[in-house]
Amino acid sequence: MKIYGDGLSGNCYKIKLLCSLLDIEHEWIPVDILAGGTSKAEFLQKNPNGKIPLLELEDGRCLSESNAILNFLALGSPLLPSDHFEIAKVQQWQFFEQYSHEPYIAVARFIAKYLGLPQERRAEYEDKQSGGHKALAVMETQLSTTPYLIGDALSTADISLYGYTHVAHEGGFDLKDYPAVLAWIGRIQQHPKYIDMM
Repeated sequence: MKIYGDGLSGNCYKIKLLCSLLDIEHEWIPVDILAGGTSKAEFLQKNPNGKIPLLELEDGRCLSESNAILNFLALGSPLLPSDHFEIAKVQQWQFFEQYSHEPYIAVARFIAKYLGLPQERRAEYEDKQSGGHKALAVMETQLSTTPYLIGDALSTADISLYGYTHVAHEGGFDLKDYPAVLAWIGRIQQHPKYIDMM
């Protein structure tokens, strides 16, 4: 299988981390989004939405959206529960990540880290801070009661949120006020097959 991605993207890193945790062999194909790598005709044939990460299977079928890829690859593993309610809880956190977390924390990080915090986007960067802290507070509340987001075991819900949370400081979010989140980050990083973001 092939995975198209950017090593500094939290959404792409999620997939790379999962593959390491589950020993999934794959070919990593770097895509430079700032150089227009996702808008090339060859890429758009694989994903008309023009976004990474993108999974391409041996038979040529392609799957996009990071959380869909995570759950597809984790199916049948300990990282995706079999209980219907727990699967729904995983998805609940993944929807939270995409709608209440990523639009703030990931975008602020992109403006600061990828673009160098240009003056014309400073107001947008500042506007992202309150939403990002609200998302972190929700995580803090849950992780104050359970070691992982849906209970006692690591799941794709954690990997989904970990991608951008562990680098939230690069978007201006100081995690010192979120001790349970920091402890959760530490637990994930202690996994024997953990790998750092590129």
